[in-house]
Amino acid sequence: MNKRIGFFTTGFLLFTLFSCEFLLAQTKSICITIDDLPVVSLDPSPAQAKNITSNLLFALRSQGVPAIGFVNEQKLLVDGKPSKELEKLLRGWEENHLELGNHTFSHLDYNTATPEDFEKEIVKGGQFTNELYKSKIGRIKYFRHPYLHVGNTQQKKEALTKIVATLGYIEAPVTIDNGDYIFARAYDIARQKNDTSIIRRIGQAYVPYMMSKVKYYETQSIDLFGKNISHILLMHANSINAEFLSSLIVALKKDGYQFVSLTEALKDPLYLTPDNFVGNAGISWIHRWAITQGKPKNFFGDEPRIADFILKYAGFESE
Repeated sequence: MNKRIGFFTTGFLLFTLFSCEFLLAQTKSICITIDDLPVVSLDPSPAQAKNITSNLLFALRSQGVPAIGFVNEQKLLVDGKPSKELEKLLRGWEENHLELGNHTFSHLDYNTATPEDFEKEIVKGGQFTNELYKSKIGRIKYFRHPYLHVGNTQQKKEALTKIVATLGYIEAPVTIDNGDYIFARAYDIARQKNDTSIIRRIGQAYVPYMMSKVKYYETQSIDLFGKNISHILLMHANSINAEFLSSLIVALKKDGYQFVSLTEALKDPLYLTPDNFVGNAGISWIHRWAITQGKPKNFFGDEPRIADFILKYAGFESE
């Protein structure tokens, strides 16, 4: 063999080998965030609240997955008074060494509120939870926007950023948005009707749908940044996740994901990307960044949809 050809062939093979090793070394990471604690369900019974919480905590504990739950403290009230039983559900998160965050008191929509009223909602929404964590970490750190609404005018957006910082919270963004709440509503209705056929169909569709959303936002991140961000997945404390969170975690692990805390995820410098989006929509931060960068309309296409039978069963004609 010509020595020069042999040298370049060897060099190419070594480059390919090192490139493959580098790509394999790039681990995918994701943080699971669960909104609307203690629970959100069409069944308001304490037994259902306990069942949802127990199943979520078991899935996270048994799989060794860190997570953070965002609390609406109004849900701790029964007839206007604190419920010890519901407060105990939040203590279960703390006892399992899982983090909690502030999701406002009553899940108030910032698009319809004044900054002054919204600030009161945030303060009121962290009272019990901050007391719960006082002896361990001093106070809870993170705030999650209801409906992912951060301000439908520039003035309101700037006001909320200032309010959150003044109150000592860190905003918790979302990169993987989805319609798990639609699945949950359909699932709850089917269970109320004892519609076993629909229950089975919804369950079979759920994890594949969630994984299709994960893959979609992976592609979006790579198209936007040239790499996969340390993702933050939005979920809710509902029946569908109580039933299938374990299966979803297994699917994510099989796909190469490692699970990290919100603090660890936010260490990714891509979260410092400028976000100038202002509007009524509650959308993924990946799409906020893409809009800020002036990405064309076709960048946002091909997002996975929920099956029509689930949408109709849940009372949604379209997403």
